[in-house]
Amino acid sequence: MNFILFDDHRNQLLPITFTRPVCDIRIGILTIREKWEKYLKAKTSTLTEEYLNKKFPLTEKPQNLLINGSICPNQKLLKDILSLKTGDALYSGDTLVAINTPSADIAKYKNKKETNSFYLQVKNLWDIFQKNGKAIEDDFILLTKGKKSQKLNKNNQVINPKNIFIEKGAKVECAILNASTGPIYIAGDAEVMEGSIIRGPFSLGEHSQVKMGAKIYGPTTIGPESKVGGEINNSVIFGYSNKAHDGFLGNSVIGEWCNIGADSNNSNLKNNYANVKLWNYTTEKFENTGLTFCGLIMADHSKCGINTMFNTGTVVGVNANVFGAGFPRNFIPDFSWGGAAGFTTYKLNDAFATAEKVLQRRNKSLNDTEKEILSKVSEMTEKYR
Repeated sequence: MNFILFDDHRNQLLPITFTRPVCDIRIGILTIREKWEKYLKAKTSTLTEEYLNKKFPLTEKPQNLLINGSICPNQKLLKDILSLKTGDALYSGDTLVAINTPSADIAKYKNKKETNSFYLQVKNLWDIFQKNGKAIEDDFILLTKGKKSQKLNKNNQVINPKNIFIEKGAKVECAILNASTGPIYIAGDAEVMEGSIIRGPFSLGEHSQVKMGAKIYGPTTIGPESKVGGEINNSVIFGYSNKAHDGFLGNSVIGEWCNIGADSNNSNLKNNYANVKLWNYTTEKFENTGLTFCGLIMADHSKCGINTMFNTGTVVGVNANVFGAGFPRNFIPDFSWGGAAGFTTYKLNDAFATAEKVLQRRNKSLNDTEKEILSKVSEMTEKYR
């Protein structure tokens, strides 16, 4: 069987999905794709936007099982999906969960089946941090089953050690880990430095660092090759990004290749305790999230200078560079350069030059495929600048 993950709710998840398929969103310890590949014990390809095809190609075979890439797997749902015969489509209410078809066409099926399986789904940007606790718990069970945790040094203070898993090569010294409120997972070659205080659910990705004296409240996920410090609460950092210094990040989602300057803060609660509104690329207006707590959404390759202040419910697009005094507006378009005093366009060549330097710091390079994707995003979002 050939497994294909297709996009759903893509436009609701912009600007995060400008640079990736929906299934490559990180929620919990793993991305949604990584979860499916572990459950399926097979590689997947992707049915997504044409401009992303070179980086995320579609593999089509005579027999294909298409799975909704916004849905996180579980054993019961997997059983329902694998039981589908050719021409069957599995629905949960109005949601297409999966389809067994000779072609990579989600509209071509003969028989409609229903599932009553509970599952976690990412439909909106805020789902990423709101549902992160359950996702961490599910991934923790998946990744640690049948495995033995590395022992923690006795210089750490630990609460509920059975709910803590330390992968081989990770370093945790003189830290306080409280797993009574949820599991704590430290991936291989990650490091938790002295004086850090962490309350689960929490996940730290491979080769990532929690800097000295950091205060982290779960549910929080830090992806691979990232550095974090200061105070973080209920946030998800996809990976390859830094919030290495003091400052507050709460109820937020940070993409890849981002940098938060020292002493930068975001508000996650309005002074009048009203529901937070977020910019929506589909309706092109601010939409009510229904949430009292909602902070910063920052897409890939965006940066902010020291002492940046983000208002409640701020959306920062792809490759924006934010700096200066005062609060910038609540929607900062993709490829913007500036701050509260005003914005100009972040020119492509300048953005590429910065991205190349950032990637080189992690022994990676900005190839032509990445440049083509970023160029397309710049073109698609020009009307907002």
